[in-house]
Amino acid sequence: MVDAVLGASRVLVAIAARSLADLDEADDVTLTQYRSLVVLASRGPQGMASLADALGVTPPTASRLCDRLVRKGLVRRRADRSDRRQVRVALTDSGRSLVDVVTERRRHQIAALLQSVPEEARRSVVAGLQLLAEAAGEVPEQDWATGWDL
Repeated sequence: MVDAVLGASRVLVAIAARSLADLDEADDVTLTQYRSLVVLASRGPQGMASLADALGVTPPTASRLCDRLVRKGLVRRRADRSDRRQVRVALTDSGRSLVDVVTERRRHQIAALLQSVPEEARRSVVAGLQLLAEAAGEVPEQDWATGWDL
């Protein structure tokens, strides 16, 4: 089972990399940076510690990552309204647009891939992948909020 998931993850990472690499506006956005944009898109504005935890990195690493994304105009930082010593990061409109475009590209590539899976096996594939995503704590895409504001 582990080998099957590893094989599938390699395919999905390749699709994610292609979806990101083929976009002009995604110049110099790494997969790690893109993952942080997805976390912000799915979970809304985050404090640095929460974002670092979601990404599995240290807060200083998340801060440097956000510095790069701020310079690219994809996220913005603001002082937390309830505690001005804390900083919260959120997507900009450009960041939201990038996530939406890349997600749509990935959706098309994955749909094409799934067409090669026999129809009778697709439901099992979908059910298994949904259970895996839930076990990992991923937020379903249809629950992604739009219009987050700091």
